[in-house]
Amino acid sequence: MAPSAPRTRAAAALRMKQIALDNQGRTIRLLRAQLATERRGLATMKKELEDTQVALEASHKVISGLTEIGLSMSKKIEKMKVKKQLAKANHVECHQKFQARIHEAEDSMQAQHLIIEALVDEKDSLLQTIQGLQEAKNAPAPFDDDWEEEPEEEEIEDIPLGEGEIDDE
Repeated sequence: MAPSAPRTRAAAALRMKQIALDNQGRTIRLLRAQLATERRGLATMKKELEDTQVALEASHKVISGLTEIGLSMSKKIEKMKVKKQLAKANHVECHQKFQARIHEAEDSMQAQHLIIEALVDEKDSLLQTIQGLQEAKNAPAPFDDDWEEEPEEEEIEDIPLGEGEIDDE
């Protein structure tokens, strides 16, 4: 039995090595399958990362564009505010000039009215003087008391200062 024992041992050792090789082969196949799965997962993650990078770049461009639009709109709004303030100042100035002209016209009309009243009073006085002189001479009166007076002019309506003012809304 001695000669068959080494063969049995050698066969057993060979069989053990074959089992070990089979196990290593299975482990290698398992590890290769896991590696392939990991590579596919990595490729998927890489693709997702690239997509995310593209989306991030696009969002940066959009944000940049919106920022530019916002700055442009802010400048336009500031220009519009300046124009509105200038228009308001011009309106106030025109309103004040218009009111000053109205007051000048009113003052002029009042002065003319006073002059007319003074002339009417002077005319009445002169008529009375003429009548007095003619009565003193016993001459007929050249003027009747029935003469027609000119109708008085209508007064111009005052514009209240509150009308036409700018609303600060």
